[in-house]
Amino acid sequence: MTSSEYPVVLTVEGANAGNEEVVDANVTVVNTMYQELLNSEEIAPNALRSFFVDFYLTQSLGGGFAQYVFTAPEREEVDAYIREGFEGMGAAAHLELFDRTVEAFESLSEEEEEIYLDGEADGDAELPEAVQAMEDLDAEFESLLETEDIIALNAAWLRAQEGLLILNEDELTAHIAKRVAQIPDLEERRAEAEEEALENAPEFEVIIRELCDIAGYELQKITMGDPNYEHNGETVLAWHFSTDHGDFVMIEDDAEAFMLNPVTKEIVAAVEFEDVDEDLVDA
Repeated sequence: MTSSEYPVVLTVEGANAGNEEVVDANVTVVNTMYQELLNSEEIAPNALRSFFVDFYLTQSLGGGFAQYVFTAPEREEVDAYIREGFEGMGAAAHLELFDRTVEAFESLSEEEEEIYLDGEADGDAELPEAVQAMEDLDAEFESLLETEDIIALNAAWLRAQEGLLILNEDELTAHIAKRVAQIPDLEERRAEAEEEALENAPEFEVIIRELCDIAGYELQKITMGDPNYEHNGETVLAWHFSTDHGDFVMIEDDAEAFMLNPVTKEIVAAVEFEDVDEDLVDA
């Protein structure tokens, strides 16, 4: 079976809810397929296009195109999925803006790119013209959402997919398990995935996983990095992530990292950096 023959799959609960829930249902299914080691050739292309359009929307709303660049793996591949997704769901204005934004970003000098990604210029200096142009494109993106609703278009496109499968949780689990069982090199993929995870995990992910282990929670997804998170009257870098017990935030100081409830600010777990370093050595 080729990738184009795989169906888009939604959960019953997600498919019967609102637009945002429909898009989230596809995101959950695709994430689960990736976690179970299906690759992009073994997932419906339109499911991936919808998935990455939503990823782009989430990152751009969180911190503009800079955050998308900061968090997107393999930009060339992801950019292609986003373009194809916009085209498929009829988001012509967003496609045109995306192309302009990519072109403007790629034309930045190294210094301009650093200023844009850092989010500020040195001292009280005005932003360079090219950086200001990127900021203006970010503002244009948010304004465009008022007239071309990506979530509504994405959801309508998913609902209209030919051969769409709508499954309950047990059926979804069985469907993915059947697909995984057909992977000819499954054990090799598992070994490679474990090795790659240990070698390539960024420090913030290692810390988050350690915090989740301490709390006894299962990490589901690291959502985004937030360089402007307010904590105890200060602006700090925070990482948002979801678990089987809900959403949390990770922040760190010189000696420790903390897992916080984003609503109550309660510390759920804490880890000293020495403990994290020891885990890395052991691994």
